[in-house]
Amino acid sequence: MPTVVQEFDAVSIKNASVQFIDGGTQQPGTKFGCMGSIEGETEGIEIVKMCEGVEAKRKFKPNKMNLTVNAHIPVQVARDFFGLRTEGLKPGIWAYGELSKGKQFVLTADVIDEFEDVVKLIAFPNCTNSTGFKISIENGADEVAMLEMEFTALKDSLGNLYYEAFVDELEDQTVAQQWHTQFTPDLIKAVPTP
Repeated sequence: MPTVVQEFDAVSIKNASVQFIDGGTQQPGTKFGCMGSIEGETEGIEIVKMCEGVEAKRKFKPNKMNLTVNAHIPVQVARDFFGLRTEGLKPGIWAYGELSKGKQFVLTADVIDEFEDVVKLIAFPNCTNSTGFKISIENGADEVAMLEMEFTALKDSLGNLYYEAFVDELEDQTVAQQWHTQFTPDLIKAVPTP
């Protein structure tokens, strides 16, 4: 029987993976890079019921999440994220411009509670970049600047923007094993019992 986690303090984020969608096919997960931070905020619509001029009910329906990640990422991940291209250029030359389109992707990571030694898996299943390529280089800096990337998490086929699971609470360990390499709604969807 899995453990039920009662307390969790997010201390660090590690083991991030990105699974790009290329030509409609989800690619196996690859290391996203060294995460510095992730921040997100949900956008949605508010539905309000007025009764005799007074607000009687209010409900928030999430539509998307806007996220900002600061990280050191591999070169190819940055090229796929921002849509750098080589078409029509000499070998070894990459370009970013009006024809650049970043690839859709799944982002997963481990959030670690180092006090309780607990790991929470997180996933954003349907992401796309939401800003252009940014660059920051500083001579004489004593720390290498992280790349800031902004992206939007949209609803997946199950209508969700975000998933999380404590490894200790999982009954099906296949979920933890495939979370960073093959995250899909089918991986986490309950299987009906006959």
